Amino acid sequence: MIPPHILFEDNHLLVVEKPANLPVQADASGDADLLSLCKSYIKETYHKPGEAYLGLVHRLDRPVGGVMVFAKTSKAAARLTAQFKDRRAHKRYAAIVEGTAPADGECVDWLLKDEATNTTRVVKEGADGAKKAILRFRTLARENGTSLLDVELLTGRPHQIRVQLSSRGLPIAGDMRYNPNAVPGTQIRLWSYALTIQHPTLNEPLTFYSIPNWSEYPAAIRLLPAHGVCSGVYLDDELLVVDKNAGAEVEDELLGELSALCDPLYPVHRLDANTEGLVCFARTEAMRDRLLAAFRTHETEKIYHAVAVGRPKDGKYVHYAKKDADAATVRLCRETDPDALKMELELRVIDAKRGLSLLDIRLLTGRTHQIRVQLAAIGCPVLGDDKYGDREANKRYRKRRQCLFAKRLTVLGKTFESTRTFDLNDFTEEKQ
Repeated sequence: MIPPHILFEDNHLLVVEKPANLPVQADASGDADLLSLCKSYIKETYHKPGEAYLGLVHRLDRPVGGVMVFAKTSKAAARLTAQFKDRRAHKRYAAIVEGTAPADGECVDWLLKDEATNTTRVVKEGADGAKKAILRFRTLARENGTSLLDVELLTGRPHQIRVQLSSRGLPIAGDMRYNPNAVPGTQIRLWSYALTIQHPTLNEPLTFYSIPNWSEYPAAIRLLPAHGVCSGVYLDDELLVVDKNAGAEVEDELLGELSALCDPLYPVHRLDANTEGLVCFARTEAMRDRLLAAFRTHETEKIYHAVAVGRPKDGKYVHYAKKDADAATVRLCRETDPDALKMELELRVIDAKRGLSLLDIRLLTGRTHQIRVQLAAIGCPVLGDDKYGDREANKRYRKRRQCLFAKRLTVLGKTFESTRTFDLNDFTEEKQ
């Protein structure tokens, strides 16, 4: 028998990468199964007499590959089973679906399994035997009529991801059971890429990764382990572009996570920690010098989207400001003041309703906190901005984080775009 690909092992756990199309345990097909392979590995490696113990605490569908954990002791099995039951174990999947998925979403359904056909379908709440199913997803990239999703599974129902996404017109590519367009012989594009558990005896969080060997979306797939700080947008031998999450400092958490996956890396521009969106890194010293020159001479185009309080006029805005390093703020000043820095941007209102505006902003200079300072200066601060914004409006709309992200970046003739979006229909005032 072929031994399993082991990701981690100690006295209590065996974490492996399940190959696609291998059943987790023996079934009517009589094919080799993962549980038996792992038991044989333990028996042969540790010279166990008789059958080796291995606790099965969760499952993956046969065609789906990725991270699986087994318990090597009965105590570990009981504690891991409780974690999966109580949703303290966290599972993330990569999925390629047909169609254009929204930037993010949550699926809540009631599912009913037909044991005779081994299929699951969405039914009305309260249907006899139905169980509630919940998942969340974020779209990492789109191309050629498909979307790459990062799926977080909050419940564990049979065929859950496949059924819930298919019911929304987003069938998983290659899914022979729930995608009517799937071509026989193609592999389902669903993979369990991350699993987080508490160690059964040490009570420490452990996260394990397994990356699918798919030809589609190479940058986003390779950078899946960095999902906590970003998602991958573009990757080649010289350049890396990522979609940064809020809270990640470019030269701290972001660079640290990415360097473990793509080394060396050279940061060439920045975003505020709480600003999301596109950031690029050089992968060679020569590319670093080219990019630094491009940003210094403004041969790049940076487009941001923001939700602002009020409605500004379309057009170009110019201000002058100084940075107060001690207070970590930027304040407006006169053009003639010593060390005054010019700040210039162009904006266009995409949508406006309920006292808010969705803005498309072209940054013409690159100054610290520039967009936030300039929008505040014209009386239309970024919603959620606690430093320069309208705190009463932030409270009224329940926004504790600035609604601003780098949407599009053009550099060295290449244009990259974030899948993130703002929809003003999602912004509602708190009832008084």
